[in-house]
Amino acid sequence: MHIFSFQDCKTSPDPVYELPARCVSPSPVPLVVDNGSFQTRAGWACRAAELGSPRLLFKSVAARSRGAARSETQIGNDISNLEPLRWLLKSQFDRNVVVNFEIQELIFDYVFTHLGITTEGSVDHPIVLTEAPCNPLHCRQMMSELLFECYRVPHVSYGVDGLYSFYHNNAQRNVTRPHTGIVLSSGYHCSHILPVINGRLDAVNCKRVNVGGSQAASYLQRLLQLKYPGHLAAITLSRMEELLHEHSYTATDYHEELEKWRSPEFYEREVHRMQLPFSAKVLGGCVSVEERQERRAQQLRRLQEINARRREEKLQQDQERLDKLLAVQELLEDGLLDQFHKNLVELNMDSAEELQSYINKLQLAVEQGRQKLLHIDGVEGKTEVSELEQPMDEGDGVALMDADFPEDTLPDKPANVVQPVFNMAEYHQLFVGTERLRCPEILFQPSLTGEDQMGLMETLQYVLARYTPEQQEALVSNVFLTGGNMQYPGMKERVERELLAMRPFQSHFQVSMASRPALDAWYGARDWALQHLPAGGGGGTEGWISRQDYEEKGGEYLSEHCASNVFIPMKIAKPTPSRPSEPAVTSSTPTGVSAAAVTSILSSSGPAAAADVPVVTC
Repeated sequence: MHIFSFQDCKTSPDPVYELPARCVSPSPVPLVVDNGSFQTRAGWACRAAELGSPRLLFKSVAARSRGAARSETQIGNDISNLEPLRWLLKSQFDRNVVVNFEIQELIFDYVFTHLGITTEGSVDHPIVLTEAPCNPLHCRQMMSELLFECYRVPHVSYGVDGLYSFYHNNAQRNVTRPHTGIVLSSGYHCSHILPVINGRLDAVNCKRVNVGGSQAASYLQRLLQLKYPGHLAAITLSRMEELLHEHSYTATDYHEELEKWRSPEFYEREVHRMQLPFSAKVLGGCVSVEERQERRAQQLRRLQEINARRREEKLQQDQERLDKLLAVQELLEDGLLDQFHKNLVELNMDSAEELQSYINKLQLAVEQGRQKLLHIDGVEGKTEVSELEQPMDEGDGVALMDADFPEDTLPDKPANVVQPVFNMAEYHQLFVGTERLRCPEILFQPSLTGEDQMGLMETLQYVLARYTPEQQEALVSNVFLTGGNMQYPGMKERVERELLAMRPFQSHFQVSMASRPALDAWYGARDWALQHLPAGGGGGTEGWISRQDYEEKGGEYLSEHCASNVFIPMKIAKPTPSRPSEPAVTSSTPTGVSAAAVTSILSSSGPAAAADVPVVTC
């Protein structure tokens, strides 16, 4: 039996680095930003040991209260604990596509500031930025507008994170070019199947499964909250993500693994007990008679102070009311009848007799209040001891009694009675058993969470069926797994087993896992930037969009390279003049299926939605 404690890791704010001299001269070094929906990674495209890894790694969230100033926004690691601010968190993503560019601008500000870029009005470094597979044209247009117009960067290059990781690992394994294979990339919000043929993405046959790490964490949270309704507040989303990262695994055979969990011996051996934080102090412990009397004396003094304060406040209010009424009565005595009647109306009184009656009552109340205060002050010392010796009447001060002294209401128990031992630590433990494999399983069976779509491997089979047998052999000879949601133990074995059942008898395939599934996209983008540095001047280089290209070809323009999306420009036909009797018809005629606009293809996961119905938007 294993007992684990939640780490509840608190992040510390990122330091503000100084800009290294080698990143400025002889020419500005490209800045690589892996803009992930879960985590943002940023660093310099350098081979040096101290600069060869991401310098910034932080969650892609921002917290800002409504109406707060821009400078009060907390970004990424500035938020040490996400849970108290969970309801304030905002992301630039809708699923895996950037749509909130106000938050994206805050993320860029955070990155540039902490990397030491202090130039006024512009960022003089080329930017390599990751984007979603088949990113919509409008989203790329808005991103280019932000980078070129707001930050005035000289060059921008867009690429797909899964493809950067694919080429980076192929280079490490010395795979011959041009690369052909199929990439299974699973991230925080969704998963993708990306076929690559002869070194280029086949965007028409890309598919997206709307299941990722966030759905697994939410599913695990629901399961444990139903299992432990007494610990709803302690079962937070951050702890569920820790459970997924540290204690979950993928079953090679899901149903066979569930059968193993039926065995009590297997359960005791494999269940993980997660210890929640708790306080060992138990209310109602052994209290001596002296301590009880002291507590009762403190309680009585507290009640007396509260009552005295209330009497003083009431006396002050009555005195102020009386002074006001006397001032109105003086108006009558001075002969100022108009002001007198006006004040009577404001006081909601009808006559001088009614005013005099109220004055008499208030004078009597003020006099009685003063006498009572004087009397209490005089006898306070005498009554304190006598009242302690008398038993308190039922309900006397109950409404004002403090909850710190529940032992007064508990009957005294003899010392020789054995009290049952309550294990507070065991009560605050979560037994995580089959949940360890049920949550990663939703990647293969989304129906477990009620999603009506195909799983990852079923979608892969559909994609492979769109190719010739020769192309299928080439694709499955290099099945590559990458993304943070692919890091579960047993993921590679599960994919191999599913492929074995899917492929023809005695056919060959090879499955490989990224060496660093969550970071290889950044390293691949860095390697690409080092091999394809942008040319000087206004001219563009393969894969790079210069400011001149942006101004001439528009924000949606994409310069293709081996790890990028496929760009097909959209042409809108001009409306032809029509006769008065005929309505004008404006048609949008695409020249092909754009990798930047095949949104419906990516969202296909069910049998009905798996057909190619590209929706082209401009």
